[in-house]
Amino acid sequence: MARPLNYIRITVLAVLLALAWSAQAQQFESFGKYEVHYSTLYTNQLSPEIARAFGIQRAGTQAMLNITVLDSDTDEAVEADINGSAINLTGQLRELNLRELREQEAIYYIGQFRIHDEETLRFELNVKPTAHDGQPFMVEFRQQFFTD
Repeated sequence: MARPLNYIRITVLAVLLALAWSAQAQQFESFGKYEVHYSTLYTNQLSPEIARAFGIQRAGTQAMLNITVLDSDTDEAVEADINGSAINLTGQLRELNLRELREQEAIYYIGQFRIHDEETLRFELNVKPTAHDGQPFMVEFRQQFFTD
């Protein structure tokens, strides 16, 4: 029974990540040998099965952030400590609770958050790969959202 469950989880994760990467064309920033890839997507774009498998609430007023940190020398995902927030144009702060997902050699960090129609959020992320001895990398980007 464990074998079909693993196959389902891998399939679900592949679909989830394909949706995330297609939602925003491969946004990333380079920091020396590390690349921080990030994207957002609306959770109502996920199938009910995918959302249930990963504990994600599907709703037109919910979005999620997906982050992967790669070692550009090896093209492999690496562990990282990531924290951050999203701030709207009126200054309201939303702390992002990111959790790690692992499937075989892939490592992803996802966080879900509430959105409002035509809302623009400025994301501020501190990303520190576990093997990196220096200061965390600061990633900032803006995204506008539209609800159903």
